[in-house]
Amino acid sequence: MSGTRGDLLIVSSPSGAGKTSLIRKLLEDRRLGAGSLHFSVSHTTRAPRTGELDGREYYFVSPEAFIALREADGFLESAEVHGHLYGTSRQEVEPRLAAGVDVLLDIDVQGARQVRSRIPEAVKVFVFPPSREVLETRLRARATDSPESVARRLAAARRELAEFGEYDYAIINEDLEAAADELRAVLVARRASRDRRRERLEAILKTFSP
Repeated sequence: MSGTRGDLLIVSSPSGAGKTSLIRKLLEDRRLGAGSLHFSVSHTTRAPRTGELDGREYYFVSPEAFIALREADGFLESAEVHGHLYGTSRQEVEPRLAAGVDVLLDIDVQGARQVRSRIPEAVKVFVFPPSREVLETRLRARATDSPESVARRLAAARRELAEFGEYDYAIINEDLEAAADELRAVLVARRASRDRRRERLEAILKTFSP
């Protein structure tokens, strides 16, 4: 990587709106360049769901271990969501940004606000479901939440969606492929920014010197 600092891309959405699927498609996109994009794996105190692996979806830790890391200022952000603790490790993010790697964060509105206070230049993207009805259908189809949990997540979604004004971009995930293209476009546009390319642009300019 060059000496240019990478971008921190925050992706938030209500539970079930599809941000995880969008992030996965972005990470699998070979056009972006191998090793140029990193997904920051969060820490959580909740139990793994079926098919989830420690270190892939989350680092699953005890409440005691989580609190110890938080007290040592080891998190860029941390929050309690649906009765569980979640946090983004500084070690997952800061060294990679410094090395010119773009980093993706899958975090909620509380966490996004904390990260933006520490890294104001972070790019924030909010993923909307097409409607409340679609979101409810998706949550029920996961078959991982009780009816009470679904109702709680829908109530939380209403509050979370109202925060979209704090974000730079909004993607409506009605069609997964179209939504994935929009998320990729945000990242590609950031990579084409003047500041990101300043080092190379100045080198090109020098070739025109007499």
